[in-house]
Amino acid sequence: MNSNRFFIEFSYAGTAYHGWQRQPNAESIQAYMEEALSTLLKQQIPITAAGRTDAGVHAKFMVAHFDAPIFAHTCDQLVFRLNQYLPKDIAIHKIYAVKADAHARFDALSRTYEYHLTTSKSPFSEGRSYSLYQPLDFELMNKASALLLEYKDFECFSKAHTDVKTFLCEIIYAQWTLSNTGAIFTISANRFLRNMVRSIVGTLIEIGLNKKNTDELHQIIQSKNRSLAGYSVPAEGLYLTQINYPKSVYL
Repeated sequence: MNSNRFFIEFSYAGTAYHGWQRQPNAESIQAYMEEALSTLLKQQIPITAAGRTDAGVHAKFMVAHFDAPIFAHTCDQLVFRLNQYLPKDIAIHKIYAVKADAHARFDALSRTYEYHLTTSKSPFSEGRSYSLYQPLDFELMNKASALLLEYKDFECFSKAHTDVKTFLCEIIYAQWTLSNTGAIFTISANRFLRNMVRSIVGTLIEIGLNKKNTDELHQIIQSKNRSLAGYSVPAEGLYLTQINYPKSVYL
């Protein structure tokens, strides 16, 4: 039976899960979504996502692809039925057919993450933001953020012993903006290394606390040594917010 390829756009709160990827003896977003799709379409439906978020990380916007024969209901009806089936912290927004070779992970041109920092106590940010009540120099942190765009090799911010062929990433945007409850760090790149955003944020926070300076940031990146960079901030403040694809993947 011929299959068609579909993109599925969705979001989730990652608090209750051990990350996106299916794994034994642990709750994952992938497992719930594959079970829901397989049940509704009455056959095994594996899903390939644009990336693998870690335990506790959230996604305001995620894309995955799956292959399936033309189904009896419309894509909008499938979205509705999936949302009835899935837990409240996973929401499907859109399903649409794409070209047969479109790949949610490998075709992505860029990804954007936000890191949410709460600087005063808020009952609504629990599990959704990192609370830090020490005064931070956000002007200095933005000067340091701009320096990231001068580099390509970010081994110093990668989780140790990770199985990647290259540590090269092209960061195209990195900036802090103040919010009603604190600040949000937004960063866009063609790809990200494991734990990269959280260790960048931890390093920038140490600069904002005057524990490190911008000259040291140059040295840290050039060293390629993770132990010289700052701490890795908690997963609860991290959100995947955007993924961009070339027009060539769409029908």
